Amino acid sequence: MTSKKTKILVLVALTLFIGSLVFEGTAFARVGGSKSFGSRGSRSYSTPSRTPAQQPAQSPSRMQQPVQQPQPAGGGFFRGIAGGILGGLLGGMLFSSLGFGSTGGFGGSGIGLLEILLAAGVIFLIIRMIKKKKQETAAYQYAGQPASYSTRTEPAIEPAYEGSQAAGSSLDSGLSHISSMDASFDEARFRDTAMDIFFRIQGSWMNRDLSAASGLLTDSMRTAIQQDIDSMIKQKQINRLENIAVRSTDITEAWQETGQDFITVRFYANLLDYTVSETTGELVSGSKTEPVKFEEYWTFTRQVGNNQWQLTAINQA
Repeated sequence: MTSKKTKILVLVALTLFIGSLVFEGTAFARVGGSKSFGSRGSRSYSTPSRTPAQQPAQSPSRMQQPVQQPQPAGGGFFRGIAGGILGGLLGGMLFSSLGFGSTGGFGGSGIGLLEILLAAGVIFLIIRMIKKKKQETAAYQYAGQPASYSTRTEPAIEPAYEGSQAAGSSLDSGLSHISSMDASFDEARFRDTAMDIFFRIQGSWMNRDLSAASGLLTDSMRTAIQQDIDSMIKQKQINRLENIAVRSTDITEAWQETGQDFITVRFYANLLDYTVSETTGELVSGSKTEPVKFEEYWTFTRQVGNNQWQLTAINQA
């Protein structure tokens, strides 16, 4: 009887543990799913710069608080419990099978070493399948983005025209070059434009329809975000974004390369961010009452001159 109960507990723990690994990656949180993706040209391999006012020594006290990211329902805490239970049970069975407890094996009161090895093999295969699926998803999502995030070393993109800057150029120099090619460019007006694009894309994400924001996204960004929307529709989930309050918008980088203008804007904001079931309205992840603070760097690009800005990358702080 004890052996049967132990086997049942092991199966339950395995189910909870593996289930938390699988479903933890399916929760959605605002546009982009709280991840970094997209292309920043030759700066795709570097972290977006912070302006001097945003360094920790000079930051206001509220910025010294750690940025809270929404956790999917049954996430890290739940997974830790399941992992602990599973580890304890497997450890106990291992000691038992080695003679430190009651006799193990298929006919004994415990579970033998062979059964543990079989269980480990099943876990290995499942984790391998999950990893392969994630790799295939990532490959599809970033297809067609020549300078997206990768560990490979790629040659730097050479400037296509005189006046391009290297990645280490200052913010003022970058803005000056952009202004020299577009006399109508104004930094304050650009921040308003970036804010408008930010809200329009968030609204399209929540509505699961990018038609209203298609012109505000590069082709690669539209493809990546549409893939996440398709996943939400398939899973019959809706990500709700409410009470969005943008506390600050700061231009942190500006440069030109290969006939393109690039500007990175830091958004520091908070909002209610939660996901519900489309059919039942039940909460899937997030919180309807606890606001989430987040800090993201959105990079916009356009053809040099007075042209439409488009979102080309999102980076988490």
